[in-house]
Amino acid sequence: MSFENAAITKGLMITLALTSIFAGLFDIKHYFHLQLTPHLSRHHQYWRLITHLLAFPNSSDLFLSELILYNVGVHVERQFGSIKYASFTFVSLLVATLLELSTLLLFHRAGLNQFAFGPTALVFSILYQYSRIVPPVYTYRVFNVPLNNKSMNYLLAFQLAISRPLSSIAVACIGVMTGQIYRSDIAGLNTYRLPSMLVNWAQSFVGPFIGSLRPPRRTNRAYPEDIAAIAARLANAIGQNQEVITTARTPRTAAPSPLTTGSNETPPAPSVMREWVDELTGRADRANAGLRVPTESEISNLTSMFPSMDRQVIVGALQRR
Repeated sequence: MSFENAAITKGLMITLALTSIFAGLFDIKHYFHLQLTPHLSRHHQYWRLITHLLAFPNSSDLFLSELILYNVGVHVERQFGSIKYASFTFVSLLVATLLELSTLLLFHRAGLNQFAFGPTALVFSILYQYSRIVPPVYTYRVFNVPLNNKSMNYLLAFQLAISRPLSSIAVACIGVMTGQIYRSDIAGLNTYRLPSMLVNWAQSFVGPFIGSLRPPRRTNRAYPEDIAAIAARLANAIGQNQEVITTARTPRTAAPSPLTTGSNETPPAPSVMREWVDELTGRADRANAGLRVPTESEISNLTSMFPSMDRQVIVGALQRR
């Protein structure tokens, strides 16, 4: 799988990886936490509502989220289209932030005081769209448990949801709820699109930094089809079949076929097993229907290419090509 027709997913993965690594290298992870007390209620640092969406707090959350985005986000973006997918990402981040703030206000007395998980809610919102619009390709069973090709992505998301119980489960539920709100088309969120001016600016200035979106190259080796190659392939196939069917191999010094030399000598009589197989496969009927007489130059070309093959086999291959 590649990032073909998935520029937004690739740009999102690159941005989250760079910001998370940058925050870890310069030891500024504490600026990316969303904490009700004292940051919001006492110090009024409302800018944390935006910064907590820009980076993951640790490498394990980053790794799991990148895997989910690559395996899930590419399929969702191809189904939506890049413009709709970018609009969906913006709406999901906005709705998830409002839901996280409301959750902190409602449940801070129960011990839920901060969210330090980065844009995990966006990951679960994308995962919800993936579960609804992307059908499974194949199914299988493990210990009699029915699974499909999407089960591994759900397993990764489950591991991300239980990484830090209570707060991580709350973020996962907020992400799923955000996906449901977007899909239910409440307040026209499903029809919202980013301004065309912003889209054109992103395509002109941000697109070159994302890199190539070409599909993976597939080998398409093709060899020229000429008479000699076709005859050689048929001769090789027929030669293998006769080695399996016949009980004895005709020596190389056997007399050539009357079709090619015009002599009165008759070829050796075929074995009973060969005649029986020819009748079953219909090869005898095709032989009696009339065959083309190959030229001596064609026979010489194949003989030089396959010196260990009998002349009768080469003639038969050229007659039936």
